[in-house]
Amino acid sequence: MARRSVPEINAASMADVAFILLIFFLSVTSMDSDKGLFRTLPPYVPVEEQTKIKVVEKYLFVVFLNKNDNLMIEKKPARMQDIRPKCIEFLTNMNNDMTDLSVPGYDVVDIPLLGGPQKVTKAIVSIQNDRGSSYDKYIEVQNEIVAAYNIVRDRHARKFFHKKYDDLTEDEQNAIKELLPQKISEMEPKNIGGN
Repeated sequence: MARRSVPEINAASMADVAFILLIFFLSVTSMDSDKGLFRTLPPYVPVEEQTKIKVVEKYLFVVFLNKNDNLMIEKKPARMQDIRPKCIEFLTNMNNDMTDLSVPGYDVVDIPLLGGPQKVTKAIVSIQNDRGSSYDKYIEVQNEIVAAYNIVRDRHARKFFHKKYDDLTEDEQNAIKELLPQKISEMEPKNIGGN
């Protein structure tokens, strides 16, 4: 019985085919690049220049998410749909607190586009979470807080300029941002509930 010879496959063109397939998939695949949250980081301050910042507790609105994705707002159990209205109430009532005159809830700042001196809130929204909490719920909490800021800014825009915030010029938007600065503190995750 005679042996049959196995014909050789010319592999020289295989690299060309692989390269063509790579180019094809790179050209037809789309990348979602606009995912995530838009945040402006604070400027860098060297450690030597950092001072301990004293935060008055009554100017802090704390939202805590535990390992089971249960919410606590101001140390009380809450639901996700409670964040926005409670945050709006907190942001809008800060300037009306006159019980402690030694530490007022606002600074008086001259904002020319808004007609002169205005009360600028010292409100800070603090997001705290447990290490076991889910990323989706954490992002949902952030979205609710940002939505609350947007609603309050829109109210100020209608009050001062009689337009929606999105319809304002860049200078007018900056004036509203100066009146209601977005101060969101994101704490390092805690390990309260275990892994």
